[in-house]
Amino acid sequence: EEVMIARDIMLAEYTGGHIHVAHISTKNAVDLVRQAKKKGINVTTEVCAHHFDLTDEEIEKQHFDTNFKMHPPLRTQEDVDAMVEGLVDGTIDAICTDHAPHAIEEKEVEFIYAPNGIIGLETAWSITNKRLFQTKKLDLQQLMDKLVYKPREILNLEIPELKEGAKANLTFFNTDEEWTFTPKNVRSKSKNSPYLDTKLKGRAVGIFNKGQLVLNEIR
Repeated sequence: EEVMIARDIMLAEYTGGHIHVAHISTKNAVDLVRQAKKKGINVTTEVCAHHFDLTDEEIEKQHFDTNFKMHPPLRTQEDVDAMVEGLVDGTIDAICTDHAPHAIEEKEVEFIYAPNGIIGLETAWSITNKRLFQTKKLDLQQLMDKLVYKPREILNLEIPELKEGAKANLTFFNTDEEWTFTPKNVRSKSKNSPYLDTKLKGRAVGIFNKGQLVLNEIR
């Protein structure tokens, strides 16, 4: 990971182009991006929610459960801490999910043969809330920048406005609701998540997409 990022940063510096580093996961990689930004190189990066929460120790603890196999793989506690630090100081621009569904039969094999990837859409907010908001690392506006605005800015997508007459694109969330992510309440057709049967805090409870209410669990 670090060798490829170092190479691509050099190419971006040489050409004056923009490079976006997807799914950053190691401390050294974050340091490379931080140094590049200080030099004025046009580089942006993102991190998956599970990479600032879970460590590689979980793999052995969970007896090589294939739901803990993804790419990049889970890293050390030092790397996890570096992801949080990078989010706080602005080195890491955005938070993503790398949502990668797999059929049950694909994951019910030996760890070495299982495909990489986990589902992440339904747990991303809860992880972010637990690791960054509840610990007062970032406030809600900063989290919205990481989750909503910066990703669209990087991709040159229009940012939806909250104004009269506009089609609603909104997510309502509760920062304090505690819930358990069970196979029964997974909305994805796939169940390949390392957070199955885990108690989480914070939940998306309502979604408007292009003016249509597509989720309503407001209690």
